Parts: sequence; structure tokens; C-alpha cells
Amino acid sequence: MQLDLSGRHALVCGASQGIGQATAVELAELGASVSLLARSADALKAAAEALPRRHGQHHRWFAVDMSRTELLREALADIVADHPLEILINNTGGPPGGAAHTAEPEAFEAAFRQHLLAGQTLVQALLPGMRASGYGRIVNVISTSVKEPIAGLGVSNAVRAAVASWAKTLSGELASDGITVNNVLPGYTRTARLDGLVTAQVRSSGRSEQDIEQGMLATVPARRFGEPAEVASVIAFLCTPAAAYVNGVSIAVDGGRTRSLS
Repeated sequence: MQLDLSGRHALVCGASQGIGQATAVELAELGASVSLLARSADALKAAAEALPRRHGQHHRWFAVDMSRTELLREALADIVADHPLEILINNTGGPPGGAAHTAEPEAFEAAFRQHLLAGQTLVQALLPGMRASGYGRIVNVISTSVKEPIAGLGVSNAVRAAVASWAKTLSGELASDGITVNNVLPGYTRTARLDGLVTAQVRSSGRSEQDIEQGMLATVPARRFGEPAEVASVIAFLCTPAAAYVNGVSIAVDGGRTRSLS
């Protein structure tokens, strides 16, 4: 199986923690040079220094807020001018929880800017390098809500579905250039995002953290939360030569929680 990414350059967004950081490690272990992008400079520096290194690998980090579109565009221009990228992991933190009907319009606007507009900005910046090399992998880390909306995540459900549809459209447009576009849909995964959702439910319901977590796990056939590395392994596979004919799909990594067939 062709899993070697030596000589490839990957940009991993949201790489300072959780699934993003775990993905950066997986890609580095497969031989890729990895550029890490997130808001926290200190956390990014530590994450970059901890990445595996072989001969010829060069890891870098860039502190950028993905919700600030113009600053993101400027940073990307510098990144690709120095070293074109063939792999993009489009990953960023989810919007706050809450019902859709009570959310302010500004909440939807902010979420679309951070997720869909940032994704479009990233793709447009990286496409020339992918086309020039004849190799491109775009993986969007979204949510199982694109298959089954999640109660209490109204804004997130809306923007995640938009990103999934955007990605599906791109997959058809870019396939002839040797570029694949896929989505990975994490379920309940041990990250800061999950901790935040549990805390929010504790405050709103008055129930204990243990009760909230047990209620979540009751919906997961595996009866446990996922680990970031388990999601990262699927993401990394989609970036390899072995996955060249996998395109336009949304893969749930959720311990069997999603019940739908498609």
C-alpha cells in the first residue's frame, strides 16, 4: 500500500491541539513536511517542535486567526511563496452551542466566515501548487451533523452542511487535476471541543458531568469516546497515494453513532 508522503508538504489548520495536532503528527510520520496553522503561537511552536523529523523534513508554524479573512489570505501568500503545498487539512473549532431559532444572524455570519470563507481562501491559495505538482489532497474536518443534525448545535449544523456541499462540488471540479476533496466527520472525540459541550450542558441542565457523558455514550455502539489519533489516522490515509480514487465522500469516524446509510 502506498502510504509514503516523503517530499510532500501539508498545511494543517487548527494544529495546536486535538484532532489537528494529532493529524500533523500522523502526516509527519508518513514523511510529509508539515506547516501548522492556528491562533496560539506558543502552542503551535510546541506542537511543531514535537513533530517527528526525518532527513529532508521541514516543519513550520504560523499563528493566524482563520476568521480574519484578509489576514489569512496575506499569510497564505507568504506560506505558498516559500514552499507550495499539496495537502490541506481544513480544520477549525466549531461554533458555540445553542438552538438555531434563537441564534443571532451575526452568529451565522461569523461561523460562515470561520469555516466556509476560510476554506475557500485556503483552497484558492493552495490550488496552483497542487495543480503544478499533479497531486492534491483536501480533507475537511467537519461533523457527523452533515448526516444527522445534532440537537443544540443549530449554527454548527447549518455551517457544517454548507461546507460539506461546497466540498462535494469541489471534488467534481478538481478531480481531473489529480486533486481529491473529502470530508472526515468526527463523532464524540476527546478534545477541548467535547469538554466545552459537556460543560455547557452541565450549566444549562444542572446535571452532573458524569450523567452528561453517560448520556452521550449511550448513543455510541462502541461505548467510548474516540481519541484524536483515531480520527487523524483516517485523515492521513486520505492524503496518501493509496487513497487516490477516494473522492467526494464524507467518512464518519464515530464508533458507529451515525445511523444513516449515506
